[in-house]
Amino acid sequence: MRASRLLSVLLLLQTHGRMTAAALAERLEVSTRTIYRDVESLHAAGIPLYGEAGHAGGYQLLDGYRTRLTGLTTEEAERLFLAGLPGPAAELGYGTVVAALQLKLDAALPAALRDRAEALRQRFHLDTPSWYSDGDASPYLASTADAVWRQHRLRVRYRSWRGERTTVLAPYGLVLKGGRWYVVADGGNGPASYRVNQILDLTALPETFERPAGFDLPAWWRAHVMDFRARLHRDEAVIRLSPAGRERLRDIGSAVVVATAEAGAGAPDADGWVTTVVPIESLTHAHGDLLRLGAQVEVLAPTELRDLLAETAAGLAALYRTATAPSSGPCFPEVAASTPGQRPRP
Repeated sequence: MRASRLLSVLLLLQTHGRMTAAALAERLEVSTRTIYRDVESLHAAGIPLYGEAGHAGGYQLLDGYRTRLTGLTTEEAERLFLAGLPGPAAELGYGTVVAALQLKLDAALPAALRDRAEALRQRFHLDTPSWYSDGDASPYLASTADAVWRQHRLRVRYRSWRGERTTVLAPYGLVLKGGRWYVVADGGNGPASYRVNQILDLTALPETFERPAGFDLPAWWRAHVMDFRARLHRDEAVIRLSPAGRERLRDIGSAVVVATAEAGAGAPDADGWVTTVVPIESLTHAHGDLLRLGAQVEVLAPTELRDLLAETAAGLAALYRTATAPSSGPCFPEVAASTPGQRPRP
């Protein structure tokens, strides 16, 4: 462990030129006292580095000195594909390995290329979780990843929309989709996807398995997503959209819904409203989605969906109509006549 840290100190100085003991300690998550001891050890080993006191001081290697001790360990080479994904790497339990890998890659680059790589990191950043979500928090993600790598079967208690069940899985691979982790595994009926944070209990079994010959995880996942999208929208609704509703739909609708609505839109009427057709997954899903458009959408068909929205609107109107009004303060009776979203004029 100490030998690895000494190498990290050396590579950090080689990469950054000059660093203070405090900066080195922060990067390596140790105390400054530990850094002082490490520097003394490097001195004793004949490494040409020196320190300068003062505000702009720090430790620095003599000009021209470069170590060739940048070879990758087996584990670092195995995690090379995660070099640009520090967040997911940490979730999988590989954060320290990937950090060391990134440091070695930086140290191995010539100065000009290293500067360009740093400029690229400062201009492009991948943040995998979606808005309003910190991603999947699962205590079993690292264990699942380990079983994937070692090809060990897993006994899991899993929660799905059908309820809880216990099954044995042969995990083929992990997929990160929109900040959510899925394990692609065979539970006895061929590969299927399982949401990792829906695993309620997990036991790694000593029994191993063989991956099917020719199984291609990226290709399987692409086909799985295409099949999911094909099954997602099994019906359609005829709607009228205001100009504001069309803009709002572009913000909240899926690419398939937006493209279909735009392609099928007729000519605007005198008020700018258009009639079009949108694909829907079910009445329940469509009800929730269209409520987000408020009074900027009118459902013409199917009748069941129109009635469902009308019932919800009537319930909302009754709720707010019977709500107790404030006992004091200004009252603006013209609120009911104002345009939704606008403040009434005093």
